[in-house]
Amino acid sequence: MVQYMDKNSGFNMWNANKNTTQKRSPFSGFLWWTLLFIAAWWAIGAFMSPGKTPTETDSMPITDLSSVPVSEITSDKIKATVQGLRISDVQLNDFQQNSQSAEPVVLLGGDNNFIEVGLLATGTTAPVATSIWTPTDGAYSYRNSDGVEFNRAITTDGYTITINDTINNKSGADISIAPYARIVRDNDTASSAGVSNGAIAYVNADVEDVAWTKLDKKSYAYSTTTGFAGFADQYWETVASIASPDQTIRIKKSGDKYTSDIAASAVPIASGSTVTITTNLFAGPRDQTVLDYTESKIAGISETIDYGWFWFLARPMLWVLNGIHHIVMNYGVAIIIMTILLRLMMWPLTRKSYVSMAAMQKMQPEMQRIQKLYANDKMRLQMEMMKLYQTHKTSPMSGCLPMLIQIPIFFALYKALLVSVAMRNAHFLWISDLSAMDPYFILPILMGATMYLQQRLQSPRATGTGNDVAAQTQRMMRWMPLLFTIMFAWMPAGLVLYWTVSNIFGIIQMQIIKKQSK
Repeated sequence: MVQYMDKNSGFNMWNANKNTTQKRSPFSGFLWWTLLFIAAWWAIGAFMSPGKTPTETDSMPITDLSSVPVSEITSDKIKATVQGLRISDVQLNDFQQNSQSAEPVVLLGGDNNFIEVGLLATGTTAPVATSIWTPTDGAYSYRNSDGVEFNRAITTDGYTITINDTINNKSGADISIAPYARIVRDNDTASSAGVSNGAIAYVNADVEDVAWTKLDKKSYAYSTTTGFAGFADQYWETVASIASPDQTIRIKKSGDKYTSDIAASAVPIASGSTVTITTNLFAGPRDQTVLDYTESKIAGISETIDYGWFWFLARPMLWVLNGIHHIVMNYGVAIIIMTILLRLMMWPLTRKSYVSMAAMQKMQPEMQRIQKLYANDKMRLQMEMMKLYQTHKTSPMSGCLPMLIQIPIFFALYKALLVSVAMRNAHFLWISDLSAMDPYFILPILMGATMYLQQRLQSPRATGTGNDVAAQTQRMMRWMPLLFTIMFAWMPAGLVLYWTVSNIFGIIQMQIIKKQSK
């Protein structure tokens, strides 16, 4: 990126023309770059650091379930514990906790973390968390004192758990049943840096994200026709969706726990009638393919991944990256190949930019002559400079185009790497996780070295005066490789790998273009 901002770039020439009558201190540019670096360092630290530990508020009452039988539901993707109305300890069979452990990832594990799917009754009583259900042919049944029968069937499909509650009203009177579902869990900001995480809700065809820090301060409530509610981390998501209209969603903090619940309007059940209420739960990875598949059962869940501002670039880049991985079977190699493809796509633009930079270098003697001749006449100076640009058919900003294009690509790839579950624990050479920082800082150092070499090869020796703005900028740019090395040291290793390969390709590319130009 930095090669387009050297002394002879169009931007710096244009900047110099604006300030020919002003002399700046040699330290002014350094001060600005220092302030910029401090601001960037603070922003990265604030963005990447874990959230604060939640403060104690009103404690959530603990329900004694010691007398409630425990059973399990299993599929090829998950295994979970069922205890009455509650489901917990959802084990993801395809994902390990880390690269050093073979233990699977467990959602809603630990004490008092669970999903509760229940019913609220009017005109009778409904089973509660401590009620004991009777296993019947792979399902569960409960009969209250009024003769109302509750039958619950639990099925799984991938990472989706479907609960069908069938209520048979044999009480002799009309009743109504209102379904609800709530998710109770701990805060987990330590593994969610850089990605929108916390409570999540789908309200009136729009995704609502509520960060953990916001939940520490106040509660939230929404009304919607249909939707879902739950929690999302960097890689995992747990949500509940009730197939009934007129829903109320509430999200709050209770003690050291966070609760997201959804309740639907009451369903009337006449005497002698039977009604079935369906609730779908999702507990699995935030993978776009998985969420797209789940969309048929939980509408809106495919929109819950945070791809950032440049989502229109991040999604196709992640799709291409996964496609390359299917061929080469290594995400590090896939990043290298995708980087080369991106640079090849930008080759015509880069070549045009370099030709413009070469033209600017040839124009330099004439530009210096015009600057001296019209040093006291800014209007005439600008007119003569514009004529010079038109004569040589170039622009002072043309050298910056490749840099401007790389900015959205950089941020799109940054988001894509952060949200990619497949990148988690992905190995490459000495790196055990491409979504985390390089533990040995080898890649950031290589990136800084290649950036320095690229800058050195493309920056001619300064010919301006010590107070010349372009010369000052060139001297300040010499510090950029060091500043970038420090800032990139805590970035995902996959992103640093992309930038390093891009620098190496840029060095080779510019050498080829130079040879062709000669």
